[in-house]
Amino acid sequence: MPVEERGIKEASEAEISAEQRRWLLRSATYASMGVATLLIAIKAFAWWFGGSVSVLASLADSLMDSLASLLNLLAVRYAMQPADDDHRFGHGKAEFLAGLGQALFIGGSALFLGWQAVDRLLHPQPLDELGVSIGVMGVSIVATALLLMWQTHVVKHTQSVAIRADRLHYASDLVSNAGVILALGLAAMGFEFLDPVFAMGIALMIGYSAVKIALESIDHLLDRELPFEVEQRIQGIAMGCNGVMGVHGIRTRQSGHVKVIQMHLEMDGEMRLRDSHKIAVQVERDLRKVFQGADIIIHQDPRPNLDDG
Repeated sequence: MPVEERGIKEASEAEISAEQRRWLLRSATYASMGVATLLIAIKAFAWWFGGSVSVLASLADSLMDSLASLLNLLAVRYAMQPADDDHRFGHGKAEFLAGLGQALFIGGSALFLGWQAVDRLLHPQPLDELGVSIGVMGVSIVATALLLMWQTHVVKHTQSVAIRADRLHYASDLVSNAGVILALGLAAMGFEFLDPVFAMGIALMIGYSAVKIALESIDHLLDRELPFEVEQRIQGIAMGCNGVMGVHGIRTRQSGHVKVIQMHLEMDGEMRLRDSHKIAVQVERDLRKVFQGADIIIHQDPRPNLDDG
């Protein structure tokens, strides 16, 4: 199947209305806040009774998650607002600002966790009520896994960068929670020194996630081009339209959930303006079948003697 036809098929299968997209985004942000609040409550209980620095590390991570999720909720609500006189291209970049803010929150939690782990290594303390702590972390894994399943569904249908960033740090939480259970299990067997060691590993993993989220957000804020494969698909769709003799000057970027596409179409220089316009409109329609809701600007150039523009 040709690239452009496969892209059209994929877009058709994932097609959702603007109202459905708003509902999916809202549901993902509210679910994230709900799970973060639940995890804070049960982890605080487990740390209070058990004193595990690994659980404390996970608790601090959940506190940062709740702040990041709140920021995400506010940013997504703002990003969904339609374009207005002061923001003609919409408010989509608020999602990338939210991603950058999340990276700062997550990076701060990583530093805090690392400091706590080093302190516990230097000043070991006995652990109590390990059964309670392990049970709480098990509940955390189940709740986080359910949230990740829903976030994955939402990202698939909305391509939201903010939800993708939220999913990334909850995915790291899933791994860290499993690590905490392992650390607590080993501590119950007499290897209590491994508790802060696992906490340091969790801190490093969280820090890596923060850097990854920050770099992706910065890329979008600086209008980085869409992936090369996407530009190839754009060119293939345009060249597949009757009357198009060439394509050049393709420029792309992502603004929230909207892809911005600009290009020059090369056509017969003797063609009437009305006819060249019809071809450009057809190319735009074909592109929208794959890139729904895209902001598309097309300029027609005569061939073989192209204008300087």
